[in-house]
Amino acid sequence: MKKLIFVLTTAFFILSGCAKDEIIGTWVQPIPGMENQNQGFVLNQDGSAASVNMHTLSYTHWQRKKDALVLTGQSIGNGRTINIKEEFTILQLDEKNLRLQLGDSVFEYTRKN
Repeated sequence: MKKLIFVLTTAFFILSGCAKDEIIGTWVQPIPGMENQNQGFVLNQDGSAASVNMHTLSYTHWQRKKDALVLTGQSIGNGRTINIKEEFTILQLDEKNLRLQLGDSVFEYTRKN
């Protein structure tokens, strides 16, 4: 009986580690003042990230920590580049919607197919 419990517990942890994180994908929002265009980011399975239509903000990696999304990359502007690490609180995450908070700001994204 102990052996069976051990096997089932091990299988559970292996399978749960293989599950796809539902945050993986492309997330976009309208560009303020240019609502017919989108901006956002891509979160890849391997932990890499990319910015979508944001030329001065280049995301390169992402990490999920429980209810937080950490994006790292570079802020590019005025002749200098600064490494950044932004930790957003995940307020909502479902198949189609992602709401993030950073400080007092809330950002709403939709999944792009």
